[in-house]
Amino acid sequence: MWKEFDMISSDLRSRMARNIQFEGEEYARHSRLGMGDERRPLLGSFTRQRQRRSIDVEATANSNEVNYFESEDAKPMHNPAGMNPHVHFLARSLSTATLDGTSTETNSSQPPVNVQSASSHRILGTFAGVFAPVAMSMFSTLLYLRAGFVVGQAGLLGSYSQLVLAYFILMMTVLSICAISTNGALEGGGAYYMISRALGPEFGGSIGFLFFVANILSCALYTTGFVEGFLENFGKGGSFMSGEAGLPTNSDWWQYAYCTVALFVCGLICIVGGAMFARTSAIILLVVIFCTITVIISFFVKNHDMNVEIPKTNDIVWGNGTGTNSTTALYTGLSGKTFRENIDSNFTIDYSTDTTMSYATVFAILFSSVTGILNGANMSGELKDPSKSIPKGTVSAVFFTFCTYMVMTTLIAGSCSRYLLINNYAFLQQINIWDPFVVIGMFAASISAALGNLIGASRVLQALGNDQLFWSILKPATLTTKGGNPILSVVISWFLVQLVLLVGSLNKIAPITSVFFLLSYASTNLACLALELASAPNFRPTFTYFSWHTCILGLVGCMIMCFLISAIYTSVALVLMLLLVILLHFRSLPTTWGSISQALIFHQVRKYLLMLDPGKSHVKYWRPQILLMVSNPRQSCELMDFCNDIKKSGLYVIGHVKTGRLEVCEYDPCIVETPIWLKLIQQLRIKAFVEMTLADTVSEGFQHLVRISGLGGMKVNTVCFGFYDDNIPQDSLLKRKTRRHRRLFGTSERREQSRSSGNVLETFDSPRTDPEKRVTQQEYVKLILDALKLQKNVFLCRNFQLLDKDAILRQGNKSYIDVWPVNFFKPETASYFDKTCLFMLQLACILTMQNGWKSHTELRVYLCVKSSSDNTDVKEKKLFTFLRQLRIQAKIKVVCWDNALAHLGAKNLAEEKDIPPQPAEPMLDLNTEIGNSMSEYAQKPDSYLGAVKNLLQENSSSAAVTFMYLPQPPLEALDQDRYMQQLSQISDWPQPAVFVHGLHPVTSTTL
Repeated sequence: MWKEFDMISSDLRSRMARNIQFEGEEYARHSRLGMGDERRPLLGSFTRQRQRRSIDVEATANSNEVNYFESEDAKPMHNPAGMNPHVHFLARSLSTATLDGTSTETNSSQPPVNVQSASSHRILGTFAGVFAPVAMSMFSTLLYLRAGFVVGQAGLLGSYSQLVLAYFILMMTVLSICAISTNGALEGGGAYYMISRALGPEFGGSIGFLFFVANILSCALYTTGFVEGFLENFGKGGSFMSGEAGLPTNSDWWQYAYCTVALFVCGLICIVGGAMFARTSAIILLVVIFCTITVIISFFVKNHDMNVEIPKTNDIVWGNGTGTNSTTALYTGLSGKTFRENIDSNFTIDYSTDTTMSYATVFAILFSSVTGILNGANMSGELKDPSKSIPKGTVSAVFFTFCTYMVMTTLIAGSCSRYLLINNYAFLQQINIWDPFVVIGMFAASISAALGNLIGASRVLQALGNDQLFWSILKPATLTTKGGNPILSVVISWFLVQLVLLVGSLNKIAPITSVFFLLSYASTNLACLALELASAPNFRPTFTYFSWHTCILGLVGCMIMCFLISAIYTSVALVLMLLLVILLHFRSLPTTWGSISQALIFHQVRKYLLMLDPGKSHVKYWRPQILLMVSNPRQSCELMDFCNDIKKSGLYVIGHVKTGRLEVCEYDPCIVETPIWLKLIQQLRIKAFVEMTLADTVSEGFQHLVRISGLGGMKVNTVCFGFYDDNIPQDSLLKRKTRRHRRLFGTSERREQSRSSGNVLETFDSPRTDPEKRVTQQEYVKLILDALKLQKNVFLCRNFQLLDKDAILRQGNKSYIDVWPVNFFKPETASYFDKTCLFMLQLACILTMQNGWKSHTELRVYLCVKSSSDNTDVKEKKLFTFLRQLRIQAKIKVVCWDNALAHLGAKNLAEEKDIPPQPAEPMLDLNTEIGNSMSEYAQKPDSYLGAVKNLLQENSSSAAVTFMYLPQPPLEALDQDRYMQQLSQISDWPQPAVFVHGLHPVTSTTL
């Protein structure tokens, strides 16, 4: 009873969470977010809330049924007879099913899935659905056609080592498959589904494509093996033919025609459906087991010498006109002498390909014949209980086939001469108690293995099409019959196998098939290893017989054997996979899967954040860690992009404050709006974090953000505000929508980008059209004082709605980044540099180091002097030396500001002291009288400020950005209004300007 109650509670919590998310999106679209730009840098009030739909938890918990309806006209989910409705609902929603039966991992434009129909397709059990397909695929061509070939070439010890190595790799991979398959509900797509949901869409899509190719190649391999055995019996000179009678074999095109007929039959069976294949595979497996038993018995029954004829298809023997080669080979029966002769390896020419074999090539042929361990997982869409059937059926089939091969290898080595083994691959039927038994088993094993891989390829292709990873290219593969069989996917797979058959010989197809399967198995081990290392709490598979050691052993073993088999094929496959990963990474994927990369990144970031010691920080490695306060992002896009350029790989946080009280809210509005902000950041393509808070006042919320932004040794050290003025803000997000489009993947991508931009536009409020602001001027100044009190550097940005970065980067002539390292409100300190001046130079220098800005802008530093002074050249030279010590490439501009100083009386202008900046320690101690006075604000006449404004306009009118000195704000309210008024007065010209105030050392002249 308690378990059912827990399931009901889980169901209700899930539904409540979905309602909250839905209402949150509605709220975000219709409520006022209260965001401003650089003129209204902080957030507005929490104006209104939407009433959520309520869920009567108690009534639902006490009722006999869970409400499976999303709307009034929705249909109930299918409930198997005798199963508790709550239990059934939970069981079918463990993976990706939603309340209405649709999948959350496909595009929302897809039609809903008929859950009752999907459930009716799951009809296969462990034996028919997993054990039989896996065992039949692993028997395939090796059991009757290549077992003797392996022993004849590699010897008994070599055969043992290859079988142990192959099955070791397979078993390590099987453990990973079992772990992943028992960690949640499996849908159609088998191994591709498991890998893609574990590694994410980029790696999942690329590896799924490789796995699809591997199945195509394997199907061609087994079809070729079937035809090879068929012709050795029914071709000219075949064992069942007399004289010259038999099917023609004198041309490769005849063999291709026979392969086409065999593949056509396989295609017809696959079109009928997977259920028919499962039923037939179980019967075929029993037939193969019976035929194999007759082979084993024959070694004991025919325990005497006999001559076995070499087939006419062996051109090395029959094509040799000298008569030096015998056309018969000796079968000795079980003999100690024969056993000893076959212990060591003797690699020689393969008569089917006329190439000399080696350990690696023989292993490739052997391994390609036992690559069916995923055939059971490929049937996951038809299995009644995939999480139970896949581990039991796969492990049992692997153990069964391994024992069979070990017995067969030992008996063959003890009874057949090496000449027989390397010149007759179908010798088993001639030594059997009844020849047709081996023929039947050979045909059954080969054709069923081909069927298994053709069905597996079609299911993987269908899953790739359903996930829409490759746009609409694979959409036809998703079309199914009423019974759920992907008929077009089968046809496409059949056509591709038909092309591969042009390669010809089985031994030619085997190496590339082995490489692709080994890479698929390596990716499966990698997926399980990543899940294990990520230590995610939700990775708790019911299959526990695995560890990260087994995953690494399987991964390393697969990769080593890949390169040993064929370095060329492996390199091509890896390059192809890498290109697909890059392609899928740069497109907008229509999936919402969890990616293992995010879990691994979290794991590593946490570890390195703990290692990042703030006490060991040094000024040599200082970088800006910026908190940008944004009120409405629709009017702050240029400023957000500018801070992204100036952060120099540092921490960049976009802060937003909502005013209100959590007690009066039904849920936290910050949780609802944060995903919308993240979507905006993704659209603007800036590398920033988002921090939001809810507070009674903007000032209180700002203090929260300054303290909580960052983690460990990565904490904010600089705060950026927009400027407080009376200008009406512009809709910069709308301008970006009409001006910039992402052109990487053509018109469809631009259309998608434009649609995404439109959604963001609808979410946020339009910029204000009236001069009324949500924060007063005194509140704004208090924010600056709070930032300085919290020991943060500050810079204010004005007129950044006029910054057209694209125009700057397009123009032929270079623009300028101007720096005025002088406090215009303390003109008597014009010859001194303090921490603010150095911070100003550092920010300007960082901007000119960024891509784009570096090649299209030039840094200028202004030196203000009086014409009556005689030491202008000395000051310029010392400033040049100072900049060179700081490694700042800048042009020094000397300007005379006598006209501005003339507006100051004697009492407002103290006698200037000629104390140049010191090269070794370029900043003055802020504890000194001069250092303290330089950063202070002092009221100046309007005429003087007007002259300073004219001076700035005359010299920096062509500058892209101008950096100026920000004095420390006064504490008195009356002085604060005057402070803002005078700052506005000297920057009231149509160019982007930045007021800077620094508190900490940011530059270094040491190594």
